[in-house]
Amino acid sequence: MLLSIGDLSRKTGVKVPTIRYYEQMGLIEAPIRSEGNQRRYSQKELECLSFIKHARDLGLSIQAIRELMELSAHPEHPCDHADDIAKAHLEDVRVRIAQLQSLEAELARISAGCTGENVRECYVIQSLADHSLCRTDH
Repeated sequence: MLLSIGDLSRKTGVKVPTIRYYEQMGLIEAPIRSEGNQRRYSQKELECLSFIKHARDLGLSIQAIRELMELSAHPEHPCDHADDIAKAHLEDVRVRIAQLQSLEAELARISAGCTGENVRECYVIQSLADHSLCRTDH
């Protein structure tokens, strides 16, 4: 079964320009070409692109995905490095969540502090203009 780039896009949810970008980066192999010079993708490219899409949906970097794909090409090797990549990404996600929670709290506080009836008295505008009115250094 060979797929056109449009079919591959529909099956994976990856946009056509992104598929071409992944090809240029070497994340997926350049496909065979039809007599009319159209890209034709095999099941292997479909599976590879699905892997990349899922990894990107989880927020993994292109470099991490590249490393994971290289690891997956050697199924007999230990998976310590794959686990290390996942753990490092998890820690990054936790740090970002903590930062977002801090931002959420500060925005809620600023928003709740706005009791003015006009922009001149607006606490949101005042807080944005004067960082010292914020409780945290975000």
